[in-house]
Amino acid sequence: MDVRVEITERLDDEQAAAVLALAEAAAETDGVGALNEHVMLQVRHGAEPGARAVLLYADGNVAGFAHLDPADPEEGPSGELVVHPAFRRRGLGRRLLDAALEASGGGLRLWAHGDLPGAARLAESAGLARVRSLWQMRRPLSEPLPAAAIPEGVRLRAFEPGRDEKAWLALNAVAFATHPEQGSWTLDDLELREREPWFDPAGFFLAVRGDTLAGFHWTKVHDGDEPIGEVYVVGVAPGERGTGLGRALTLAGLAHLAGLGLGHVMLYVDEENAAAVRLYESLGFSRWKTDVMYRR
Repeated sequence: MDVRVEITERLDDEQAAAVLALAEAAAETDGVGALNEHVMLQVRHGAEPGARAVLLYADGNVAGFAHLDPADPEEGPSGELVVHPAFRRRGLGRRLLDAALEASGGGLRLWAHGDLPGAARLAESAGLARVRSLWQMRRPLSEPLPAAAIPEGVRLRAFEPGRDEKAWLALNAVAFATHPEQGSWTLDDLELREREPWFDPAGFFLAVRGDTLAGFHWTKVHDGDEPIGEVYVVGVAPGERGTGLGRALTLAGLAHLAGLGLGHVMLYVDEENAAAVRLYESLGFSRWKTDVMYRR
């Protein structure tokens, strides 16, 4: 089998189509997507500056793909990889992983979605250890929801494209100051999602105190045979923490998703964020699956 590795900063149309087909085949086999939304957007629309794609070819076919994000100043680079199901158990996963590690200088933080045994074995073979876990939690929307108790002086309204981007980005940055994957979003990141078919400003709730944004809950609906809602991101201003605004925003978004007739809702939360886990468990969520980060 003729195997080669190519590293590029931008996929051409043919390469992007091959990666999307690879990701779809892997998701059908594994029951979980190997690439997150952030990576899929870059495959479809072009990578951000500093990102790189590692393509593994086997007999001329794109058999594996790894995405490397620009290096975080403190944590180093992060990435994800996937091997086509038709090319597994031939040592190609390790070949791809070694190429990604070499390209990143060895300090790569690698996400593995679904905590699959094959991913764990591959990571262990390369001397990578589990360093972080991200839970996906779910709850049925058929179960009753408590009313959203909005703090006094706060009102909720929908996000208005073309008006609210700058203020939302500023609040997002301070709300997630210790969470660089979310807090470092730029206007390009936001507008890219506004152009996605799933974007619905009616499900993007802003909490306003006076003329200032105090918090937000951005919901999302995943299409499919059984559409599912998502608590996409919830954030509150530092001065609003402890007021119950986060809970109220979460409930407002859940009520919106329930009103769309959806059966279930999902969200992602860091395993170590005990306060958030407690909040979501109190609202009827339970752990569904786990994503794991590995690094040396």
